[in-house]
Amino acid sequence: MFVAIGYILCLGCIFGAYAIHGGNMGVIIHAMPTEMMAIGGGAIGAFLVNNQPKTVKAVLRAFGPLFKGSKYSKERYMELMAMLYEVLQKIRKEGLMSIEKDVEDPHNSALFGKYATVGHDHHVIEFITDYLRMMVSGNLNAHEIESLMDNEIDTHHHEGHSAVAAVARLAGALPAFGIVAAVLGVVNTMGSVGQPPAVLGGMIGSALVGTFLGILLAYGVVEPLGGLMEQKLDEGTKEFQVIKTTLLASMQGYAPQVAVEFGRKVLYSTERPTFVELENHVKGKK
Repeated sequence: MFVAIGYILCLGCIFGAYAIHGGNMGVIIHAMPTEMMAIGGGAIGAFLVNNQPKTVKAVLRAFGPLFKGSKYSKERYMELMAMLYEVLQKIRKEGLMSIEKDVEDPHNSALFGKYATVGHDHHVIEFITDYLRMMVSGNLNAHEIESLMDNEIDTHHHEGHSAVAAVARLAGALPAFGIVAAVLGVVNTMGSVGQPPAVLGGMIGSALVGTFLGILLAYGVVEPLGGLMEQKLDEGTKEFQVIKTTLLASMQGYAPQVAVEFGRKVLYSTERPTFVELENHVKGKK
């Protein structure tokens, strides 16, 4: 919703101001198809050359969620921490071996299955069970597991950031392709110097449309999407950091309720539940 509103406001104000000042929209509309062909086709071609297929696919996958609201809400985080609390409470009461079956077959686990959102999120469950499995094995201490978690989170972030960087490079290239289109228009105009001034003026105006479109697409369309992609990526990383902090606190001997509190403190203030909210939610899940 906000993406659509933002684009409408951006484009509406720009073209509205042009029209209010008496600008001829016909010049832009007439020139737009060929200028967009030069700018868009050139930029997309360069984008494909500049990125590996896996990066191109990552960019395409990332576009869908940009037009939806964030799934990382306070309710999701409360469910995640309630699930972690139940796992850690079971370990505390029955021992690490009590969760072995849940870890080995999480899809059929009653423990994970009761949590409708995070309990069925493949990435979340895989991250949790991987490190619970290491905790069950007993061969690694907290510092070693923390190092592994940091490496995995960094890899996840770096992998997601490759798509963000690709979009940023595309945005940076668009003004240059706009100049290329404008230069071609000027070349075409110079080859028609015998035409009447009115015709030459129209040709120069069409050429300048290329520069205008390149800059508009870069800073009004593509770059904002790249910024939003980066924010979405940071949100996904934050969830893993909550899991990491909670599990490490448990390994260091803290009670489940305290370990979950460690995880709660990692959250951004906009999604962080209060201590009482989380406590009441955890009690309600028992």
